[in-house]
Amino acid sequence: MPEYLLLRFEAPLMSFGAPTVDQQGVIQPFPALSMIAGLFANALGFDHADHDATQHLQRRIRYAVRADRPGEALRDYQTVDLGQDFMVDTGWTTRGVLEERGSGEATSGTHIRYRDYWADALFLVAVELADGTPTLENISHALDWPARPLFLGRKTCLPSVPVRWKQVEATGLLAALTREPLLTTQGRPGLNGSRDGSTKLRAWWPDGEAGAPDSVVFPVTDERDWRNQIHGGRRLVRHGLINLEVAANG
Repeated sequence: MPEYLLLRFEAPLMSFGAPTVDQQGVIQPFPALSMIAGLFANALGFDHADHDATQHLQRRIRYAVRADRPGEALRDYQTVDLGQDFMVDTGWTTRGVLEERGSGEATSGTHIRYRDYWADALFLVAVELADGTPTLENISHALDWPARPLFLGRKTCLPSVPVRWKQVEATGLLAALTREPLLTTQGRPGLNGSRDGSTKLRAWWPDGEAGAPDSVVFPVTDERDWRNQIHGGRRLVRHGLINLEVAANG
């Protein structure tokens, strides 16, 4: 039976980045493929020069997500005065060349931007990898002993619990999620179960994976070109409700 790596995403703030529009750093309701790949690459100690290795890792990832506690959307209003002395002529590239700002709108004066986050959320992620290296065991070990501090979307979003939850055997991604008891945080109530003894949770999974009959399919752009540091691509994701037995890990 295939093995799956379960990840617990829990933090005061998380950022599941979607395509940015101007100064709007918007988010989507579930973690992006590029975020999962970047998390693993960071734990393994990859750097920007290892873009081919990160790209290969991203292509091997399939995953499904459920929202044990969806959290609340929060928007952070950010400003920076680019005219301050310490902000002028202080940026350098890795090649030792001064980084010029150019002549765009964000080169002087006060720059304004908005960054969205999920606050007080809790997600369970099931991951499988196509054959190759690093293996699921390599990544599991790296998440326990990461080469660098881990973060969930942005560097300010530090996890409040270990990211690696466990490895399980299951018949598929959704089976790996539905067999796992409801995650809760001490001092916070879990979700209420229905009368038939089940809990319905929102979930997202790859199109083509057997799942809930009432699910809907939609396209997402959440892959990353790691060599050129831009987002692109298009893949199909399903969204629906999944059932699991009411239980709590406390």
